[in-house]
Amino acid sequence: MVKLSAVPARPLMPALAAGLVLAACVATPPVEPPVVETPVVEAPVKPLSYLPDDTADDPRDLNLVGDQLPPEPFRRAEIDYPTAEPPGTVIIDTGEKHLYLVEEDGRALRYSVGVGREGFAWKGTVAIGSRQKWPRWFPPKEMIAREAARGHNIPEMMEGQIGNPLGARALYLYDGPKDTLFRIHGTFEPKSIGTNASSGCIRMANADVMDLYERVGVGTRVVVR
Repeated sequence: MVKLSAVPARPLMPALAAGLVLAACVATPPVEPPVVETPVVEAPVKPLSYLPDDTADDPRDLNLVGDQLPPEPFRRAEIDYPTAEPPGTVIIDTGEKHLYLVEEDGRALRYSVGVGREGFAWKGTVAIGSRQKWPRWFPPKEMIAREAARGHNIPEMMEGQIGNPLGARALYLYDGPKDTLFRIHGTFEPKSIGTNASSGCIRMANADVMDLYERVGVGTRVVVR
């Protein structure tokens, strides 16, 4: 069973929501009701469990096998995260190797990432210019030449498939109308999360990048620190 969850956060649980609707429809008896304190209903926490995804609209999602989760210390969590950035912003801390999706009320979803090796690290403010499921991979010519010098032959293009270095999802980072050639993308090497292992892009476990993909859109502000 694939351990994935790309299901966006849900509001109140069905049973609780139904209860509130029914409560609102009950007629008040024609007598003075006793004074009682209004119970406090806590806001539900966003689901962070990694559950099998049975809502996939791409058959390739169902072909994912094996453990697509990051190592245990790098699992995603909802945390307190005060920041001046507005909700909906993605903040990537390359030093901590964390990606934060800013929420309301000083909260954030925290994911762990793999970042660029020394010499490939970068920082700046960009935006998501495109979102792709099972993206094609077009390695830069510089990478093809560099790897060829090491005796590794890289194709000029690889279709979106199992083993593609961009994984199951990719978020393309743009500086205005210009493609920076940097991506937030999945990986079939989840054990590399939390390390300096990529060639400059922001690497996430497939389970996490699939979840993030459902929560952000084109135009989302991305701050890389």
